[in-house]
Amino acid sequence: MNHPAPGFAPAHLADRPSREEAEAAVRTLLSWAGDDPDREGLLDTPARVARAWGEWFKGYAEDPEALLARTFEEVEGYDEMVLLRDIRFESHCEHHLAPIIGKAHVAYLPTDRVVGISKLARVVEAYGKRLQVQEKMTAQIAAAIEGALRPRGVAVCLEGEHHCMSTRGVHKHGVSMVTTKMTGAFAEDRALRREFMDLVGNPVSRG
Repeated sequence: MNHPAPGFAPAHLADRPSREEAEAAVRTLLSWAGDDPDREGLLDTPARVARAWGEWFKGYAEDPEALLARTFEEVEGYDEMVLLRDIRFESHCEHHLAPIIGKAHVAYLPTDRVVGISKLARVVEAYGKRLQVQEKMTAQIAAAIEGALRPRGVAVCLEGEHHCMSTRGVHKHGVSMVTTKMTGAFAEDRALRREFMDLVGNPVSRG
């Protein structure tokens, strides 16, 4: 993770530790956990952890709005909902560094342009591959789509299982957190909002 990352202030970039310092920190944590970082099975663990963090948090090096920069205007007047549902995401809780595993549902009402559907999934990925709070991630996805496409409305729903409460603390397994963000017509039109929620399986009312 030695590449510059949009979203960090210049001071953070200047003070960013080296790979070697990151690996030394992992060795410290292994010792603090009670193990010997010099034993055979752990010798390469610091390097592996650094590489894993480079993958888990690669979203810091991506500009989600830039992913939506290329749009298509030949839509033949199409102005109905565009929905991509069940986008799997893997993120990490910024409070405990524990995984958040879930799926995102994203929709918008186009005005004069649409975007390739893979780009919507990549926006979810870009924000997911950061230390996150699910509420913030939900709002970030909606804001990126709103800013790039200027649609009549955006709807985002995230369902996530937080391992900070399933593998520690209260140890409650199988609990999903649901967050939504609606803008424009989705926020103003209850019938449209209900249509979106029904199409994604309405996790809010699911029994």
